[in-house]
Amino acid sequence: MKNLAITLILCLQPFFSTSAQELEPLVPLDEPISEQLQAVLIAPIVQAALQRIQEREPLTVEEQLAITEIAAPPFQEKRRADDYLKRLSDLGLSDAYIDSEGNVVGYRRGTGKGPTLLIAAHLDTVFPESVDTTVKLRGGRYYAPGIGDDTRGLAVLLSVIDVMNQYDIETIGDIIFSGNVGEEGRGDLRGVKALFRDLEGVDGFISVDGVRLSRITAGGTGSRRFEFIFSGPGGHSFGAFGLPSAIHAMGRAIAYIAELQTPQFPRTTFTVGTVTGGTSVNSIAADATFAIDMRSNSSESLAIFERKVKQAALTAVSEENSRWDSDAISVEFKLIGDRPVGSTSVESPIVQVAAGAYAKLGVNIGGITISSTDSNVPMALGIPAITISGGGDGGGAHSPAEWFEPVDSYLGPQAVLINILTLVGISGVSTPVLANDY
Repeated sequence: MKNLAITLILCLQPFFSTSAQELEPLVPLDEPISEQLQAVLIAPIVQAALQRIQEREPLTVEEQLAITEIAAPPFQEKRRADDYLKRLSDLGLSDAYIDSEGNVVGYRRGTGKGPTLLIAAHLDTVFPESVDTTVKLRGGRYYAPGIGDDTRGLAVLLSVIDVMNQYDIETIGDIIFSGNVGEEGRGDLRGVKALFRDLEGVDGFISVDGVRLSRITAGGTGSRRFEFIFSGPGGHSFGAFGLPSAIHAMGRAIAYIAELQTPQFPRTTFTVGTVTGGTSVNSIAADATFAIDMRSNSSESLAIFERKVKQAALTAVSEENSRWDSDAISVEFKLIGDRPVGSTSVESPIVQVAAGAYAKLGVNIGGITISSTDSNVPMALGIPAITISGGGDGGGAHSPAEWFEPVDSYLGPQAVLINILTLVGISGVSTPVLANDY
């Protein structure tokens, strides 16, 4: 970022009292979890760290804006990864590295007697390299593609690491910080899949994704994405008339799929998002492809609907061949996306701590939600996981008009710090509430 004044609209106020601003937690807290959360919050070192997070928020936003201007489309995250690795190393994570998938990974070791928590924000955005990511300030808002999703999460992790190091907070459990690749689009969660393939002994996972502190995501909507590739002989539209057409077969398939019914509960959806094919208006198409996205909150419903969609395509191919007394048309199903269905119980300590942290900060969370995030992967593996936001206000995600406004944005990293410290414990202050099971 060049010559951009950091004019923050932070609603600064005295640091919260642990009683004056409290709300009722969104979910009930078990007594042992409530006790450890309170032990963390009243510790002078934590009070000082939380105050420091608020004070350094202008720097956190400056880091957010700078990272935003480094383009990071899926599969092209290397420049941003290199930058983020340097930032982690500069903050004292001396053993930070970039793994074989392109994820940035850094360890902050505890005493060695507790659980391991992995906390991540994704490096990639939905925008191609050609999109201008220069940050522009208008009317108190910062505008740039990807400024909230998920550059905000990356900056929040830096804030938390910095403050923990400033106050030399020794945790009982280990913390792994990651800027991961491949969360968006055809990235297909490849980064977090690699993390859980390669890292051993991870007991819990938090994804920090987006802005607005409005939800705790404890459910993972699964998706299956395919390219349906239709092939045939092709030919001249007049001279070879009578041959079957790949595009006609594709059209039949899309029409059949469009009429399929899905259950409202568990919520299951689909769309044919793109179509390609043919060579010219006066040619019988030799090839045609459509891409379909299918989603559900139930792995069983998703599998049932996938079978119906594939059968619709096979029926369409058979009918197109039969129409012209041929067997020349075929269809191939190419898997291009596979996000597993998963969930974390609201009774899990990781959900309870998040709800309790927000309540202590006076943040009114709207609900426990289900979505498609990096947390899908650990949820599907049975590892406690949630996705929470990085704070501040914003909108226009996945559009060139995406914006961020740092209103009370310090609450995001404060909540993240409280979550981390309660889950892994502080030496001499609290015991971990995250089980050391995995």
